[in-house]
Amino acid sequence: MSRLKKRSRLTRLADFLFECGMLRKTPRTGYQFLGTGQENVAEHSFRTAVIGFVLAKMAGADKERTAMMCLFHDLHEARTGDFNYVAHIYNTSQRTRALDDALSGTGLAEDLLPLWAELEETESLESRLAQDADQLDLMLNLKEQSDLGNKYADKWLAAAAQRFRTDEGRQLAQTILETDHTDWWFLGPDASWWEKKNGSRKAPKKPPAQDPDPESEDAGGGGAS
Repeated sequence: MSRLKKRSRLTRLADFLFECGMLRKTPRTGYQFLGTGQENVAEHSFRTAVIGFVLAKMAGADKERTAMMCLFHDLHEARTGDFNYVAHIYNTSQRTRALDDALSGTGLAEDLLPLWAELEETESLESRLAQDADQLDLMLNLKEQSDLGNKYADKWLAAAAQRFRTDEGRQLAQTILETDHTDWWFLGPDASWWEKKNGSRKAPKKPPAQDPDPESEDAGGGGAS
């Protein structure tokens, strides 16, 4: 880090933003064991932040602080990579050091390091909600894989359901388990939408009536009798 310390704050902010982009290229490795599904850390962090905001709203907690903890909770993985549950048995990482180095010289440390410490201590309601948001994002992915026929996802769902720290997390988890992952889009449009060609809002036109054949008997023409 010695050479980076000589860089200006603005340059270090640019470094930091490039580093954040690395999360798009950092896979969540548990799906290698599940056999289906895939996700990178950036995708996981985004929805975890949304879930944290939702849980905090449900609990009457600080929505912004909870969402910020969720948004940055895996930032260190740009440097350490993601360790799944099996890898954790054999590997350790200096997560706090990685985060501290990433923030060095950016002027962001005083904002983000306290959030990281709060999340790790799990003493505040917001930190517990953020931890639950992390699990709920996993459960949403697992429920989708379960709906698509991966029976092993059900085992993972049962394990994840035991990890919640708040009533709000448990309540939302139960609802996720009871909800088909396609309902939000399949049931959203009016049922008649599916009956209309290409989703047009206009009812399909009926074909014009055919003029009777003047030569036919039904038309009263002078056909042979």
